[in-house]
Amino acid sequence: MPLPRPAGQDRGAARSGARARAMSRAGAVGAILGKLSIDQLLPPERPPPASRHARGQAVTAFSASSSTGSASSAQRPTVGVLGIGIMGSAISANLVKAGFPVVGYDPLPAARAALQAAGATAVSVPEEAIAAARFLILCLPNDAALCDVSRQIAAAGAEGLRVAETSTLAIPVKQQAADLLAARGITLLDCPLSGTGAQAVNRDLAVYASGDAAAIEAMQDVFDGFARVTYNIGAFGNGMRMKLMANLLVAIHNISAAEALLMGHRLGIDLDLAVKVLSDGAGGSRMLQVRGPAMSAGTWDEATMKVSTWQKDMKLIGAALADANVPAPLFSACIPVYNAAMGMGHGESDTAAVYDVLEKMSAISR
Repeated sequence: MPLPRPAGQDRGAARSGARARAMSRAGAVGAILGKLSIDQLLPPERPPPASRHARGQAVTAFSASSSTGSASSAQRPTVGVLGIGIMGSAISANLVKAGFPVVGYDPLPAARAALQAAGATAVSVPEEAIAAARFLILCLPNDAALCDVSRQIAAAGAEGLRVAETSTLAIPVKQQAADLLAARGITLLDCPLSGTGAQAVNRDLAVYASGDAAAIEAMQDVFDGFARVTYNIGAFGNGMRMKLMANLLVAIHNISAAEALLMGHRLGIDLDLAVKVLSDGAGGSRMLQVRGPAMSAGTWDEATMKVSTWQKDMKLIGAALADANVPAPLFSACIPVYNAAMGMGHGESDTAAVYDVLEKMSAISR
């Protein structure tokens, strides 16, 4: 929408004043981008690993809606969940609905209280959840947390335990944890999830399972309890490789959705209608469907993926691109926008807040 003409000024003066204000605002955002450009460039190019092409294996998909032979509720094994954040809380709630006894731990008392309210059993130390579980699900925030948790699991002496690590973390760190647990007779699977927190609530997740095939099969009923589909991606670590490919697309599609909607807003198009119509056409994307409504409403406080958490994923994607010697001009162009969102105080906001970044860069608010 055009800026209103200030009272008492002619049209030329109004345009001059608006132009000055626009340049000032755009300059402020530009300053943010400049200050936050330390992560803007990808890591230095490194030669690809010699075994890159040896990893390819057939991908098997298991749909939750079509799986057969599931155990009855009375026979469900106990599932432990460590990490009851956005994803862990939704996973736990859906497992409870599916009839699984769930024992969970999180360092935050509020998270444990919410878990208890969802019908699961919240415990005050992780060792209690590990001891009670036949299967264990990890939903952790960073590499350090996985290192700590893997040591706790190893110390518990739970031989035969099968563990699904669902977090988006560095593959070498996951492999180190898997090796530590394997020495104790415990199987760790690399099982990152595709989907937002909102999708997790609706059991609309895809599990990218990788590692021991027998362990994946043994955990299939558990995966069906909280996910729409499970893909067996093959060797350990392939789940994370697939997840980074998916997140590269998410990084780009999220910002492209914001660009399209901001353009529509400036052209006078109703954004709720735009989300509906565009999602049904060739330009539609899952990010437009999932984050478009928040962009339309201009609200991103209820995060299903926090900008601060997303920064971790962006760095992992950048490192993987460098390892594979892949040019990534579109991904590289996205990095300063997410950095600017952090600089503007959106660290705890949903990544839909990139709309706010672009809007302020254009110097005209709603």
